[in-house]
Amino acid sequence: MNYNVTVNGKVYNVTVEKTGSAPVAAAPVYTAPVAPVAAPVAAPAPAAAPAPAAAPAAPKAAPAAVAAGETAVNSPMPGNVFKVECKVGDSVKAGDVLVVLEAMKMEIEVSAPVDGTVKAVSATVGSTVNTDDLLVTLG
Repeated sequence: MNYNVTVNGKVYNVTVEKTGSAPVAAAPVYTAPVAPVAAPVAAPAPAAAPAPAAAPAAPKAAPAAVAAGETAVNSPMPGNVFKVECKVGDSVKAGDVLVVLEAMKMEIEVSAPVDGTVKAVSATVGSTVNTDDLLVTLG
């Protein structure tokens, strides 16, 4: 039998023949005998020691607050700080590169979202940052 088959807009002429042989039977599946396994026996529980007094958990460092009128420039993704291109007191324009992150073997430039002056630089070269970590504060 001949068939025309179209794949991605290209037409192929395919010939299919019926053979006279019987269908191939599937080989039987061999299952290995399973030896019975004894149920595990629990070891006796050791005597409970008195619990030590719980030390208070260290408070998590609060994210640096940004004052009114200032703009926080946060990390867009987790990565390592590769370069810091600004310092406190620098005047920057929207689009100027402030920090370069390295993530997934790529360099990601973090740019100033607005014109302003660098008020604080929280990023340090070689440090690891997470998404939304504060990198630079603009005022």
